[in-house]
Amino acid sequence: MDTGIIILLIIIASALLGILVFFLIKSLAAPRKISVLQEQVKQGKVTLAIRGAKLILAKDPRNNEAHYLLGLAYAQDGKYELALMEYNTVNQISDFSGICKESTFRKDIAALFIQFGQEEEALKEYLLLSKLEPYDPRHYYNVGRLFENRNKGSQAASYYKKALEVNPRFSDSWFALGQLMYKAKRHAEAKDALQKALKLRPDNYKAYFFLGRIMKDSRNFTAALGAFENAQKDPDFKVKALIERGSCFLATKNYERAQNELERAIKISNEESDSNDLLHARYFLSITYEKTRNLDKAIEQWELLYARKKTFRDVAEKLSQYQELRGDDRMKDFITESPEKFEKTCQKITELMNLAVTDYVEIADGCQITAVERSTGQWRNTRKFPKILRILRVPDTIDLPSIRDFHEQMRKAGVNRGYFISSSNFTRSAYDFAESRPIDLIPREKLQEMLQQMEKQGKESN
Repeated sequence: MDTGIIILLIIIASALLGILVFFLIKSLAAPRKISVLQEQVKQGKVTLAIRGAKLILAKDPRNNEAHYLLGLAYAQDGKYELALMEYNTVNQISDFSGICKESTFRKDIAALFIQFGQEEEALKEYLLLSKLEPYDPRHYYNVGRLFENRNKGSQAASYYKKALEVNPRFSDSWFALGQLMYKAKRHAEAKDALQKALKLRPDNYKAYFFLGRIMKDSRNFTAALGAFENAQKDPDFKVKALIERGSCFLATKNYERAQNELERAIKISNEESDSNDLLHARYFLSITYEKTRNLDKAIEQWELLYARKKTFRDVAEKLSQYQELRGDDRMKDFITESPEKFEKTCQKITELMNLAVTDYVEIADGCQITAVERSTGQWRNTRKFPKILRILRVPDTIDLPSIRDFHEQMRKAGVNRGYFISSSNFTRSAYDFAESRPIDLIPREKLQEMLQQMEKQGKESN
């Protein structure tokens, strides 16, 4: 054979052998590089891991494991947006034959999707996970949470129940189902689910909060107070639970304890917050002040509420109702004076109307007086017919049912004339009802005149 041909064959054979050796070394080195990268991520050496992963990807852009480990390193370094970008690449390549295990990867990427508000993508991942690991109730639970966030209550409930079919002792699903049933006003089912959640996990204090709400809605305030007391142990529900306890004491007219709970709620809240919870705490607190006739403090709370949210409940109306008090000390004293002084004031009102008090009864927000016309001269021995005066110091407009009730009491007592006196006003329907009956309605304006006249008479007598 020609020497030149032999030399050429030797050169070709050497080149092929060199290429073979190169790829052999590369194929042996690549797994080693990935294992080194994996160890760096495991040890938290994120800077080295990120640099190494980028070197691998510069030579092999579709290296699934390098993308995965780079994503893990970014996540450890708090660069979650970059981590999600790498995970999306892994998802597109979809090669889970190596160190990147599909179930672990899908849990991680689902958590990142939720972190960045991509709940639709997260839902797809959890649905895939429920097929990959049908024995894990958490996947069905997470699907249920995402459906609930999208206001798809029936689908959410269905997945919470699937989680419980897999594991009846999965407390989180019982709690989520109970919370969902409470929102749907299915209180019996909610109560049952929440109690099961607590039986399985007694430290699930937020479950006590919703049980308290159910008790409160059914006006079982004693049980509700106990539930809200336990709910305070959850830091996320502490303020809410204090406000609920305050509202329970308010509903049972225990104004002092209501004030204590509500003041505590406000104290531990962020004072600059405009949260709905803090607004309600201040509003309920203002009502306790109003009910205990501490109007200065009540007005202070209404002004704070009005500054933060002008349309909050009836705050603007409350401020309007009490605005006159700042320039009318007589009416302010009438509304805020002690029960003893109030009784004396009501007796003077009765005398101003030329009536003599025969009976005085303290009622909610005021008093009810039975009186007769004062005897003078030749009419001294004339038979006198009793009259009833109901005097209220309330901020709310008096409506028709209150006047009906007053008229019914007059009828039962055989009284031929009644006077309904209020520090507020009356509705149009109340005036219409009283017009054809022996009832005189005396609103705030007339009461102010009477108080002024009484003050004038007092000065003249002195």
